[in-house]
Amino acid sequence: MSGAPAAGLRVAFAGTPEFARVALDALLAAGFEVPLVLTQPDRPAGRGMKLQASPVKQLALARGISVAQPRSLRLDGRWPQDAAAARAALQAARLDAMVVAAYGLILPQWVLDTPRLGCLNIHASLLPRWRGAAPIHRAIEAGDAATGVTIMQMDAGLDTGDMLLREAVPIGPGDTTATLHDTLAALGGRLVVQALQQAARGALAPVPQPDEGVTYAHKIEKAEAAIDWCAPAAQIARRVRAFDPFPGASTTAAGEPLKLWACAPEPEAALQPGSVPGSVVSVGDAGVDVLCGDGRLLRLTELQRAGGRRLAARDFLRGFPLPVGTVLGEPVAEP
Repeated sequence: MSGAPAAGLRVAFAGTPEFARVALDALLAAGFEVPLVLTQPDRPAGRGMKLQASPVKQLALARGISVAQPRSLRLDGRWPQDAAAARAALQAARLDAMVVAAYGLILPQWVLDTPRLGCLNIHASLLPRWRGAAPIHRAIEAGDAATGVTIMQMDAGLDTGDMLLREAVPIGPGDTTATLHDTLAALGGRLVVQALQQAARGALAPVPQPDEGVTYAHKIEKAEAAIDWCAPAAQIARRVRAFDPFPGASTTAAGEPLKLWACAPEPEAALQPGSVPGSVVSVGDAGVDVLCGDGRLLRLTELQRAGGRRLAARDFLRGFPLPVGTVLGEPVAEP
């Protein structure tokens, strides 16, 4: 992804997780000069809860790029000294543009105005659908047939800026947030390189977002993980895929919490009288069939006990039997 259009452009980068690291790597591979990276402060992680640098910071340091980690960019906020230091660093970088991808901080107007060409955002949806924090999760959960990446000229609103480039990808029946994340991260890196190359030639054509079709991808909360077995089987299956890898769809069995990682709706089957949603109807090497609220069965094919590993149903059942008649989703017993 290298070429003459990248020559001379100075591009700051603001991002934090793996999705953003892929984009930064694409910019560097394309030959853009990246004098400064902004990323979130180091956070405790892992069993030892030691401070860990973000994927973006790790790449930046490996490539010898200056890194700033302000806790806020608001000059009138709780950490004005952080914002002032970031402003000085951005101004000193003499920027043509800034690329933003899953950064985690709101950019005030002074940041948007600092680069000559403004700030370009990599958003993992086909705007204006799924503005907000969790577009990949929500697209799968809603049963969308496709999603994609939009490169957007940032403004003061929440993902409301003009669209610069936009490309769709299908959502396959087996796609999870994890698999779709990797596809969209690579696409985002390619598209933002293309957008910057066009910007260098003065060839970008901003398109305002339409008013129709606006939806919001609200942040995923851990409380959403618990499966409601009264819901339709297809809806539950989508949630299982949407919540892989975080927060992981969950239920309970015999008072113990379980994670559900893979499943598939099955045709309606003859049920024993008195069966309620969440009832285990049949068990075999292929999976555990559970009754859902619409009368269809959901076959669970990959499960996990607390503290255990993700296992195929056949292996899981060796250590944790789920006899026919077990009702999933009953409250966990208090210790």
